[in-house]
Amino acid sequence: MILGIDLGGTEIKLGWLSREGRILERASASVSFDGYRTPPPVTLLKEARIFLKSLSGPLEGIAVSACGQIDPDEGVVIGTNGKIPGYEGTPLKALLEEAFSVPVQALNDANAAVLGEHFAGRAQGVRDVVMITLGTGVGGGVITEGRLLRGRRGIAGELGHFSLRADGAPCPCGKRGCFESYASVTALVRSCGEASGRTGLNGRIIFEEIAQGNEIFRSVLSRWILEIAEGLSGLVHLFNPELILIGGGVSRQEELLISPLREATLARCMPRFREGLRLESAALGNDAGLLGALRFWLDQEEGPDALHR
Repeated sequence: MILGIDLGGTEIKLGWLSREGRILERASASVSFDGYRTPPPVTLLKEARIFLKSLSGPLEGIAVSACGQIDPDEGVVIGTNGKIPGYEGTPLKALLEEAFSVPVQALNDANAAVLGEHFAGRAQGVRDVVMITLGTGVGGGVITEGRLLRGRRGIAGELGHFSLRADGAPCPCGKRGCFESYASVTALVRSCGEASGRTGLNGRIIFEEIAQGNEIFRSVLSRWILEIAEGLSGLVHLFNPELILIGGGVSRQEELLISPLREATLARCMPRFREGLRLESAALGNDAGLLGALRFWLDQEEGPDALHR
């Protein structure tokens, strides 16, 4: 059995995983419960120990999906833009191997999500996939010719941080006009607040009110969808995928989001690029990171020639 860990900026999710991709037990806990005065690595070890005490069966390894830029060869957090105190530089692999004496593999959560969908979700059997996750920011991952696109340091797939506008809004990453600044749910919430003068909004409230006839929010949503479509069409021309997957909680909005986004994206692609191209919501939800981390762990066990086959 494999211990799966999905370490986010606010929450840690744990799963007791079979090699076939079944989640037999699960648990979760807050990472930001005291404003990060307790460093995330401390919380990680504590919650892993608590979870394992409740389980039976041998622990073969630990598979980690983690936020931030993760060097998958060393299992180290090499970048976070300073968003999470006490986290950048964490040697996740070495820390967990020392604590539990089993093989550990770690990779970025968005890359894990697309691997999870490719392993056990909507992208099974698809050789070329682009996935974005819409939430506080925009995450992403790319499968090309059946393999995860890793790049030189293993951190390829930062799809939220190419520029849509050279003179656009400043981004926490230090650039301007990033896709994330326009396509994230944070951007949608901000724009709805500016248009309505309201505070305390979130994605759930916005979509509920649109369904009830809020035309101000519907107009903002339509503009937001076009921003996402502009970015996605660029990614289509870069990667020529068969499938675009949309993750994040808002991806459940088929009628209000996925369907119009599909239409807007395809309309912006050159004819040969949109032939056979599908855009769908991701299938695994919050389990994608755990299952993608498991797939990565299994691939590493099989050896580099088997990676992401």
